[in-house]
Amino acid sequence: MKILLIRVSSLGDVLHNMPIVDDLHRHFNNAQIDWVVEEAYVNLVRLHPGVQNIIPFALRRWRKNLGAAATWQEMKRFYQTLRKEKYDLVLDTQGLFKTGMIMGMTRLAPGGKKVGLANGTEGSGYEGISRFFHHQSVPVDRHTHAVLRGRLVAAAAAGYTVNTPASFGLEPPRGTPAWLPGEPYVVFFHGTAGAAKKWARAHWVDIAEELRRYALPILLPWGNAAEKAEAEAMAAQMPNARVLPALSMQEATILAQSAALAIGVDTGLTHIAAAYETPTIEIYCASPKWKTEGNWSDKIINLGDQGRPPGSEEVKQAIKQLLVA
Repeated sequence: MKILLIRVSSLGDVLHNMPIVDDLHRHFNNAQIDWVVEEAYVNLVRLHPGVQNIIPFALRRWRKNLGAAATWQEMKRFYQTLRKEKYDLVLDTQGLFKTGMIMGMTRLAPGGKKVGLANGTEGSGYEGISRFFHHQSVPVDRHTHAVLRGRLVAAAAAGYTVNTPASFGLEPPRGTPAWLPGEPYVVFFHGTAGAAKKWARAHWVDIAEELRRYALPILLPWGNAAEKAEAEAMAAQMPNARVLPALSMQEATILAQSAALAIGVDTGLTHIAAAYETPTIEIYCASPKWKTEGNWSDKIINLGDQGRPPGSEEVKQAIKQLLVA
């Protein structure tokens, strides 16, 4: 079996498609699984040993440089790489026009087929025109979890049933950054693109005070200037916290995987911690919990929901459950 998985973005969504790889290998031991993904997430996909070939997609960068000859040469190489193999299955689990176009460029082995989503889930960016490129379109319930959604598409395409907890299959990232503590630590994933998803600073400060009882230092990562300023403001009120330097994707993954405890809002790095089954507290403030909650391990506690952020007391109880158990 030669299988191509098309899921180009975003960080959390790419991560949530990892269990598809484990599912496919469980049913087809010798399958060759390739993956088309945005270039920013290539190193994340590379952490799964079950993915053989990664085909980088750079649409965001190409759009900014369409007048350059080098851009057109790069797009040509992408097309040629995509056409090298003939696949038994091509799976589009994103359901956008651009991912449908990628699917349309692929070649099939005799008897092969192209399979994707028949519909989107509530709040997803699904584009119905993507069905034009399918041989089979798989319907899902409007409230299907982000991990299960892709698993159901692959299962329908390959003829098996999803009946096991999600397994992400990620290897630990390599490297020991200079900033990584030698002792156990807690990481606060406080930053997120949507302001409504943020948890009040007063709660973070309260939780930092609680963690002094456990003698655990707190690390504060950031992804842009605004998040750095927020991290510095938080650290000024937290004697046991320090702000990290700018991190690469690999370093951020090390941070999430190596923590004694990760506490974070609904953002990609929190989900990476949960995928590694790091003891994780996921805090939901403005997004529905059903979409991305970590439901595959008892090391993950999900608190709050859309429009109902948790209080700090709930998080303190979760800390006690994860650190004392």
